[in-house]
Amino acid sequence: MTQVVGVILAGGRSSRMGGGDKPLLPLGSATILDHVVQRFAPQVEALAINLNGDPSRFASYGLPVIPDTFGHFDGPLAGILAALRWGTEQGAARVITVAGDTPFLPADLAGRLAEEAAPSEIAVATSDGRTHPTAASWPVELHEPLARFLADQTTRRVLSFVQSQPHRLVAFSTAGGDPFFNVNTPSDLEEAQQRALLP
Repeated sequence: MTQVVGVILAGGRSSRMGGGDKPLLPLGSATILDHVVQRFAPQVEALAINLNGDPSRFASYGLPVIPDTFGHFDGPLAGILAALRWGTEQGAARVITVAGDTPFLPADLAGRLAEEAAPSEIAVATSDGRTHPTAASWPVELHEPLARFLADQTTRRVLSFVQSQPHRLVAFSTAGGDPFFNVNTPSDLEEAQQRALLP
């Protein structure tokens, strides 16, 4: 049985970046998504990308592409639901999700989340007092409660769903910079470019 699989959430509209596929923007000699995959893939037994639209634009990565499966809602909770359903199909016990615009993920993300959480708990990463609900480890059996939550609730906040379930926060160090720094704006991309040059 596959124990832990990973899904990169790359379905955002990138409105603050001017639209397009933000994970495919250049960062150093690669793309933002290249950095995410390089850091995240060794930590999981299988990896997929959640996005909507034509999957061929990500074909060069050779990874399964899973679209949202809940209506036409394009928020991260819909991506997490698709990830949980895919993880269930893979026979996994848990799915770890990360955002497709976080190029400096910790190398011990999966290990730390696994160590800290009980089997029935969601484990959510934090850094410097901030919670990162899309960087989390999810029991696959939550796909049914999450589908009900999306159908019944007016809120679409990831943290609202997390707080409705057994969960645990796992703190990560920011000594070398915030590992969950995400690229939302052109100025963020400039900062990421400088950080990518550091040894």
